[in-house]
Amino acid sequence: MTGLLGALLPAVPLVAGLVGLLLPPVSRGGGARAGADPARRVAVGLGVAGAAGALLVAVALLARVGAPVETSNTWVDLGGLRVTLGVRLDGAAALVAVAVAAVALAVQVYSVGYLRAGLHDEAGVDVDHRYPPYAAQISLFTAAMLLVVVAGDLVMLLVGWEVMGLCSYLLIAHDRRLPGAPAAAMKAFLVTRVGDVGFLLGIALLGVSAGSFRIADVLAHDHSAGTLTAACLLLLAGVAGKSAQFPLHTWLPDAMAGPTPVSALIHAATMVAAGVYAVTRLFPLFERAPAALAVLGVLASVTLLLGALAATAQDDLKRVLAWSTVSQLGYMTGALAVGAPSAALFHLLTHAAFKALLFLAAGAVIHALGTPLLSRMGGLRSTMPVTFWCTAVGLGALAGVPPLAGFWSKDGVLAAAQAAALDSAGPAPAWVGWLVWLAGLAGVAVTAWYATRLLLRAFLGAARPPLPPHDRPIALHPHDPPAVMRVPMLLLAVPAALLGLAAFWPAFTGRLGAAEGEWTHVGPALLLPLALLAAGAALAWAGWRRDTAADPARALGPLGPVFAAGFRLDDVQRALVVRPVTALARFARAADEPVVDGAVDGTGRGATGLGGVLAG
Repeated sequence: MTGLLGALLPAVPLVAGLVGLLLPPVSRGGGARAGADPARRVAVGLGVAGAAGALLVAVALLARVGAPVETSNTWVDLGGLRVTLGVRLDGAAALVAVAVAAVALAVQVYSVGYLRAGLHDEAGVDVDHRYPPYAAQISLFTAAMLLVVVAGDLVMLLVGWEVMGLCSYLLIAHDRRLPGAPAAAMKAFLVTRVGDVGFLLGIALLGVSAGSFRIADVLAHDHSAGTLTAACLLLLAGVAGKSAQFPLHTWLPDAMAGPTPVSALIHAATMVAAGVYAVTRLFPLFERAPAALAVLGVLASVTLLLGALAATAQDDLKRVLAWSTVSQLGYMTGALAVGAPSAALFHLLTHAAFKALLFLAAGAVIHALGTPLLSRMGGLRSTMPVTFWCTAVGLGALAGVPPLAGFWSKDGVLAAAQAAALDSAGPAPAWVGWLVWLAGLAGVAVTAWYATRLLLRAFLGAARPPLPPHDRPIALHPHDPPAVMRVPMLLLAVPAALLGLAAFWPAFTGRLGAAEGEWTHVGPALLLPLALLAAGAALAWAGWRRDTAADPARALGPLGPVFAAGFRLDDVQRALVVRPVTALARFARAADEPVVDGAVDGTGRGATGLGGVLAG
């Protein structure tokens, strides 16, 4: 029965997505007529039912799974190299599945209101006629992530991994009216594909070494040290792409060109979580490859600080949240580097709750104002009280304000890094623990600073009238979103506030593989991160109080533009990768057309001419 539930988990949203792709577009009549269009109604029903069904299956699975369960049937046997069909289930997989399905359901319901009148128009016109493929692609996205969660074979995991990449491309480019959307989608697709080449090679190396792609066989096999280190480093390339680790993180902020509900799904429960989850699934291999963990620790520390500093200078509300995701992913991979996969999974779960909440709240603000720019916001607390409190809870959890969820999960990461640094507790060298711990402490202060700045700029102070976009009138009276958007926000606020208290529940910690009390270090060790949290928030508050109309980011001085541009790493990528590849492509084309094509065309013309001569 458990194996059947595991197979149903990705199958339910998969069927909903495949059926949804067959639906015709919504009629372009606009207003209530398009809202009542049969294709849209069916698309809404399929999307919500698929996510709700997956959530019910995930909850049933969570209730049933105790000890690890595995089912496996040989699919292909290539001369002794087996590829199997089956699932591998345990408490951690069930908890992650619940998080994925819950966020997907919230996004599907929220999208009904958010895309009812285009991306930013609440006036009842310009209904998004491409809603059916949008809802279907979200269902496929959800199914692909759930396949990664339950896969018992590396090839099955790879299938879900790649389908997520395709769905992210389609969803980021959903609104083709936005000039940056197609380019952002292509960038996300190509950058993650770079990492996926390494991921594929790593899987191939492990499968050939073990004689099977079944995860249990791969974990149990006695790989040589060189093979194991090489395979783990190759896998980390894919993790860097999917989970936006330096230097393959640049696609994630640009992915904000997609609809805000899609951003919530990508940043909270799918795509970026896949890389972290894959490492936890294969962590026994990484434990035996300390060199790979050392590399991961360096990447995690750089990613953590880079994302946090870049978030301090963004004016776009969604880009602040995007860069914060990059930073929080650094905490998760840092926990993995110091040998604490349970702490990484705990932070993954809390992050899914508060980051989904923050993106949906950001969507409510953008929906009401028609602009994502913090410089055009202010004073929204009185006109959007529900959105304000949801945002405050989400930002508090992000910054690690006790007793909200992010406080306990981030403390678990910092405690593991501290133990690795001071006590050499972990499979990686002690210097990795020092690097992750110091970067994590610095990240606490910086996160508190930019979270406070966002809350002050958007919701407090005097209202600043937004600049009207070219395609719709200005919203003079912003207000909280309708119930179909508001309810998912309120429901997500509950785990964002309270999920961290599960650290005191042995049944929860045991499912993630943590010892009782491992994440609840109530004592002097908490004083330093709490002091850094208070200092970061106080600095942002003091800068804002001096001039409530000014941006606290002015204190960054000449570093502000550098941080806002993400340390100009996009320019570095263009100079070192994009331009040389483009030049090579032009050269290849210039050589191919006159030489190869010319030879083929010349042969054809010669044969035709010779035939004419002989015929004459």
